[in-house]
Amino acid sequence: MASDLEPVPVNSQKHDPAWKHCQMYKSGDKVQLKCIYCGKMFKGGGIHRIKEHLAGQKGNASSCLRVQPDVRLLMQESLNGVVVKKRKKQKLAEEITNFNSGETDSFGNQSALNTEAVMLPVAEAIEPNPSLLLNQEEEGTVSSKRGGGRRKKGCRVRKGSNALALIDTVYDDSKRVNHQVSLAIGRFLFDVGVPLDAVNSMYFQPMIDAIASQGSGVVGPSYHDLRSWILKNTVQEVRTDVDQCMGTWGKSGCSVLVDELTSENGKMFLNFSVYCPEGLMFLRSVDVINIIDSIDALYGLFKEIIEEVGVRNVLQIVTNNEERYIEVGKRITDNFPTIFWTPCATHCVDLMLDDFRELEWISTILEQARSISRFIYNHSFVLNMMRRYTFGVDIVVVGPSRASTDFSTLKRMVSVKHNLQSMVTSEEWMECSYSKKEEGYTTLDYISNPSFWSMCTVITHLTDPLLRLLRIVSGKKRPGMGYVYAGVYRAKEAIKKELIDKKDYMVYWNIIDRRWEQLHRHPLHTAGFYLNPKFFYSTEGDIHLQIRSSVYDCVERLVPDTTIQDKIVKETASYREATGDFGRKIAIRGRETLLPAEWWSTYGGACPNLARLAIRILSQTCSLVGCKPNRIPFQQIHETKNYVEHQRLSDIVFVQYNMRLKQMFLNKEEDNPDPISYDNINYVEGWVNEREMNTDDIGRSDWMTVDPPLGNIMVLGPPQVDDFEALGEGFDDHEIFIGLKDREDENCENNVHEVDEDG
Repeated sequence: MASDLEPVPVNSQKHDPAWKHCQMYKSGDKVQLKCIYCGKMFKGGGIHRIKEHLAGQKGNASSCLRVQPDVRLLMQESLNGVVVKKRKKQKLAEEITNFNSGETDSFGNQSALNTEAVMLPVAEAIEPNPSLLLNQEEEGTVSSKRGGGRRKKGCRVRKGSNALALIDTVYDDSKRVNHQVSLAIGRFLFDVGVPLDAVNSMYFQPMIDAIASQGSGVVGPSYHDLRSWILKNTVQEVRTDVDQCMGTWGKSGCSVLVDELTSENGKMFLNFSVYCPEGLMFLRSVDVINIIDSIDALYGLFKEIIEEVGVRNVLQIVTNNEERYIEVGKRITDNFPTIFWTPCATHCVDLMLDDFRELEWISTILEQARSISRFIYNHSFVLNMMRRYTFGVDIVVVGPSRASTDFSTLKRMVSVKHNLQSMVTSEEWMECSYSKKEEGYTTLDYISNPSFWSMCTVITHLTDPLLRLLRIVSGKKRPGMGYVYAGVYRAKEAIKKELIDKKDYMVYWNIIDRRWEQLHRHPLHTAGFYLNPKFFYSTEGDIHLQIRSSVYDCVERLVPDTTIQDKIVKETASYREATGDFGRKIAIRGRETLLPAEWWSTYGGACPNLARLAIRILSQTCSLVGCKPNRIPFQQIHETKNYVEHQRLSDIVFVQYNMRLKQMFLNKEEDNPDPISYDNINYVEGWVNEREMNTDDIGRSDWMTVDPPLGNIMVLGPPQVDDFEALGEGFDDHEIFIGLKDREDENCENNVHEVDEDG
């Protein structure tokens, strides 16, 4: 798509802060800019348009949905600075002119000295804080009206450089104030042991702004304030958000999500949440340590939750695929004829990746890649060198699981292959003492070995479609039900094209089929594919006939009224033949541009019954999409024996969990975790942790000398293709569709490492 674009380094003379958040490309004589967060390309408008894009400010650019809150705020402040810059310059010039005038009046005949003070232009890079200027005016620090020549203590004005002296003072004061604020925040976080990533909360900066707006002397809330009226008000705010979500369940339907959690002391909880396109809301946490092995007790608990949400609203209940939940799921489908049980698709895909990495040849390559990474990330000098050669991009990508971390990191390493090769062949590397260590020679051998990179590339081709599928099924802002079936198809298709020979690709197909068996024929998944116009109209032959029966399964289960069932079956003919509004040119274009449920809502008016069913199916998730439950005090709820405090703690958990879910749904989670942070140790351990710690190396790896990471956003190479767009069109391989297995070569499965069915 962008193969003709040539990356161009941003030179150090470009001082605008937005240059740090985009990449420059050249196409012939034209320059294009790419946002490093969402990958959007800008063919014109320059850095100002990128800044508007990042700031989310209305103008000539669409808003970036993936930019971090602190970056968005920085861009907004920068844009505001551009708007008022001329006014600032004029204001400063007037003040300084008045100051000079007052000085002349005071000293009478010394005006000749002031004529030597040339009025220098204000430097573009200097943007004084307007609030500081305002405070100075109010306090009379620079005021010619009160006796001209008064100035703030410590503001040294030199003859011939009055303008620069005043500007430098204001600028230094601004930096000093911000430095003191940051130190004060840091001391508080360190003292109470709050996790440092708390500053990534979407509520952090508004808190700072609210405090700053009240000036000095603000008194914070007391312990009892937080436990009483503040908690009460926050609970009411969160319940208002929850009520808004609940209001949409009648139209879109919803999914009940059941997530199992085990605490450090062995307590086991089930967290119940409800998903709909408007958001994800947390209902409650239940201690199940005493009933976890009782199918009857679990079913009773699930039944209570379903009735609380509303039987008519619930389309499916999603759990992991452990045996006890399979049994409970069967009980639910038997007793609630309009509800499906669905195993978590994210868990299934992650198990596929886990099986892939257990294959001997893949395991060997992964370990070689890990040895490179461990050497780099355990030596601050080498880590800084790597980040310079990769333009700040880390080679370790923190994924949601160990398997996804492994293959995402391997893909990243392939993408920066030439950067790493440039590093190990540089003079800087040759002169580095670490390059002469045994691990340094090993790193050089691997990075210089074409065979190693060739195998890494093959692994990337085999696993990248599964990583894409993992992101689709665990997506938070776009329901995955209409895409997951196509995602599995594309994964198997990519493997087949890569390996060609059936006996080779069947090894990997068997892994996928074995893990996907419970979902392969699930009516909601196949109906989601059938009802997604992007895919439906790009298939040919008898494929429609093979999956249409799954749609009828959904009709019979989700629509109890037989009269409406018959109407839906008749209306499928209009959809199949693309007659009426379905065949309009705008509807045809809309297949590519609208979300499936939006498309049905827009063009399905002539088939209201089918459209209603399609919207409900296409509005569902297929995974347990939840936030990180650590730091939420589930355990405290069940340990207290006081009824009043129990309710208070329940409300605190309700508030915390739902605020986290809201932040996650608004894409406000941190996208750039530091690979060496202990917070991510469960997923990146093999990539950044040495097996044995060498005392000498510990002393030489000073964290204070390490440059901060740019993060796991790829800024090298052409723009990345959206996961959903990458699914494309055309589904004509019947072998993939019907899930054929090679019965004659069943011994292929012997090459696959045996993994317990429960993962």
